[in-house]
Amino acid sequence: MASSLSTRMALSVVLAGVAASRAPVLAQALEVPALSVKARVEQRVGITDFSVDYSSPAVRGRKIWGGLVPYDQLWRTGANASTKLASSRDFTFGDTKVPAGTYALLTIPGASSWTVILNSKTDLNGTSGYEDKSDVARVTVKPEAGGRRERLTFLFSDTTDDASRLDLEWESLRVSVPLKVDTQSQVRAGMEKSLADAWRPHYTAGRYLYDSGGDLDNALQYLDASIAIKGTWWNHWYRAQVLAKKGRATDAIAAAGKAQELGKGDSVFEQFFKEDVQKAVDGWKKGKA
Repeated sequence: MASSLSTRMALSVVLAGVAASRAPVLAQALEVPALSVKARVEQRVGITDFSVDYSSPAVRGRKIWGGLVPYDQLWRTGANASTKLASSRDFTFGDTKVPAGTYALLTIPGASSWTVILNSKTDLNGTSGYEDKSDVARVTVKPEAGGRRERLTFLFSDTTDDASRLDLEWESLRVSVPLKVDTQSQVRAGMEKSLADAWRPHYTAGRYLYDSGGDLDNALQYLDASIAIKGTWWNHWYRAQVLAKKGRATDAIAAAGKAQELGKGDSVFEQFFKEDVQKAVDGWKKGKA
């Protein structure tokens, strides 16, 4: 009887321990609304993508400006992790040109004017660790009256192909910073790159036909079209191989020579193709002899 009682008591202790160990796990599974909710806003301006990631605190009956958010002091401009502005391309923030990238967005609110700051350190804990030497842009703007907002909100407004405004709205106040992008220059650069790479589709078609044992005449046509747009060691080398397979050794040697000429200084050619091209040329020459 005593032994049975001891066994039951030991089992109770074990079960109690298991229950205690599981309690935190069960508690972790319970979700409740955050006081400052995560938020994100995105906007494409021309061909540039902007986004703002932030945590959005609520007014909750508090005095915000000059109270919860003191005047003339650096503010993380949100809650929790640092607020981040990201741009996929170079842009102008206020009047300052800024490279594409992700930046911490901080402010120094004032009763009559605000300083809005972009800083390259995005892992700030609030304002701790902030250094003004890491600022990439600063702009001074005047706050305006805005519609009532319970939660801090970022939004983009007045967006065109070349510009937008990044607005901060909270309580009954709005602060706005102009953003500009040189869309025409960006598009022109894209055009030039696309045209510079226009040789690739024909080259890819010719290479595929050669590698897959397809129609060599069509492969040669595609490679010739590629070379007409822009001669590279890639398309000349495949042209050489097609010509050799068609029994045109002299033409193949000439095409390979052009590939060798264009491949000089190219790391891919020098490291992976240079020896193979030379071996092929030597073999074609021996076949002619």
